[in-house]
Amino acid sequence: MIENSDFVKINHEKVAEFSKNFNPDKINHWLNAAPFNFSHFSDEDKLHFLFVFNALSFSYWGEPKWTVEHKDKKHDGAWGMILALGRGIEEGATLTNFEFCYKISKEEFAHILRGNTEIPLLEERWKILREIGLNMTAKFGGKAKNLIAEANGNSQKLLELIVQNFPSFLDTATYKEKEVYFYKRAQLLVADIFQIFNGKNFGALENTDQITACADYKLPLILRNLGILEYAPALAEKIGNKIEIQKDSAEETEIRASTIWAVEFIKEEVKRRSPQIMSFQINDDLWLATQGAHKIRNPYHRTRTTAY
Repeated sequence: MIENSDFVKINHEKVAEFSKNFNPDKINHWLNAAPFNFSHFSDEDKLHFLFVFNALSFSYWGEPKWTVEHKDKKHDGAWGMILALGRGIEEGATLTNFEFCYKISKEEFAHILRGNTEIPLLEERWKILREIGLNMTAKFGGKAKNLIAEANGNSQKLLELIVQNFPSFLDTATYKEKEVYFYKRAQLLVADIFQIFNGKNFGALENTDQITACADYKLPLILRNLGILEYAPALAEKIGNKIEIQKDSAEETEIRASTIWAVEFIKEEVKRRSPQIMSFQINDDLWLATQGAHKIRNPYHRTRTTAY
C-alpha cells in the first residue's frame, strides 16, 4: 500500500543514511530505562506486569499532558504509566493478580493513575483492565503462563492468542477496501516478553524476527525528524497545528503503515552488517530517542485511540 500512498512517502536515501550510522551494539531494551525497577518481581509477576502495562499503554497526549510524580520522579506517557502502576503496587494494589484487575472499581483505578490531571480515556482504560482480568481468569486460570504455554514457543501463535482472547488488543484498519493489521500493543507485548526474559523461560519464543515495529505516534515523529518520512503539505499543516487526525482515516493509516515499512527497510540495510537485528530492536532505539523530545522539531500526529 505504501507505493500508492497519497499523504506519506518514505525517503530511501535517508533510510540508507540512518542505517549506515546505526550501531547495533548500543541496542537497549526500552524497559531497561524505565523509571520503576521491577527486577525484584518474581518471573510470573513480571509477566503479569507486562500484560497489564501493555494493555493500558496508549494515547497519553493532551493539554495539559498527564504526568505522574512519585519518589522525586516525574514522568508522562509510557514512563508515567509504569511509574503509576509501580506506585499502585507499592501502595498495595495487587495489579499482577488478574482477579484483582477484573474486580477493581473505577474509583480505585482512577486513584492508581492519579496525576496532575485525569489521564485521557480513563473509562476505556478501566474497562480494558477489567476485560484483561476477566478473560485471563476465565480462560487461562488467572495465569499468563498458561497462555504462553498454549503458544508452544511460537511468537506468532502467541500474538494470535492475544488478539483472539483479548479484544482490546485487536488493532486493524481498512485502507482502500483492504484490511490492514497493525497489532501495535500486542506485538509490543510479545517483544517485551521475549526481551525481558532474554529469550528464555516465558520468553523462549521463535519467529520473533516476524514482529514488526510498533505503529504509534512517537516512531513516526522521530522518523519524520530524521527525514525518513515525508508528509504531504496538507497533512504536515494539520499536524503542525495539532489538528486531530481521525482514527482509521487514510492519513492515519498511511502514517502507521509507512512507519512499519520504514523500519523494515532500515532492518534490511542493517542486516548486511548485523544479520541478527530485529525490527523491534530498531523500534526501541528510535522510541528511546523520542524521550529527548526537546531536540525534535515537529509535533507528533494526534489521534485519540486505544490502539496506541
